[in-house]
Amino acid sequence: MNDTSEEIASQPAVWERGLQLTDEARNLLAAPGERVLLLGCGTSWFVAQSIAELRESAGLGETDAVCASEYRPRRRYDRVVAVSRSGTSTEVLDALRQVPAGTHRVAVTAVDGMPVDDLAESRLLLDFADERSVVQTRFPTTVLAVARAAFGEDLSHLAGHGRAALAAPLPADPAGVEHLVFLGTGWTVGLAHEAALKVREAAQAYSESYPAMDFRHGPVAVAGSRSLIFFFGGVPAGLDDAGRAAGATTYRDDRDPLAQLVLAQRFALALAAHRGLDPDRPRLLTRSVVLDAA
Repeated sequence: MNDTSEEIASQPAVWERGLQLTDEARNLLAAPGERVLLLGCGTSWFVAQSIAELRESAGLGETDAVCASEYRPRRRYDRVVAVSRSGTSTEVLDALRQVPAGTHRVAVTAVDGMPVDDLAESRLLLDFADERSVVQTRFPTTVLAVARAAFGEDLSHLAGHGRAALAAPLPADPAGVEHLVFLGTGWTVGLAHEAALKVREAAQAYSESYPAMDFRHGPVAVAGSRSLIFFFGGVPAGLDDAGRAAGATTYRDDRDPLAQLVLAQRFALALAAHRGLDPDRPRLLTRSVVLDAA
């Protein structure tokens, strides 16, 4: 097994440990009534999108998510939450430096003593979910599990669903798939984006992601017999018909969406293996994007 596959397999146990921090996370992330902004880059941006939808849907207050490189201090927020596994991503640090004085800044990270610590008043440290891999898997899913619990969701089923996803058959034979489409709705749109990114990072394959109902507004045009369309959460059943009419394979199950992401991660690694790629050494990628001062 490579590092990435070991980290994928560890997720149910890591989630259980993460859920022990629910009270701490509630104090840092729930903030009832506050206007909150979440920031991140890459995987962490997609996590931010999901958390924003989860928090606002829980009735805790207006919540936005912005890619850190695109942050501009135009709107007023009570709290800004930055998600960064390494705590060193240049765009995240630059964004936090722009946050107006008086705004409570929170860092969600996996590594202690990094530059992000000096730019935040509070920190949620998930060091037990850190990864050796460049490709993130267990850190983002643990952040989401902890956030969901902090917002009041009962996740007593989650680890069991995750273990079932680790044992489940893959949704298709990687040898027969050249194109993947991931579709979600509500907070699982962020999961769809993250799953598509995993396929690009690990397997260098053609993958797309959309809010589910938007699939028929153009993206279906490129689906074909070597496409796999993967659904997260409560996506309308009629989209299966749209995918099959295009000749594609469709996949859905009734597990928790984070467990569904585990299966998508496994498929990305299987596709990488089929293509002769090492997911621990993804092309052109590093663990953290640190830019030159220029």
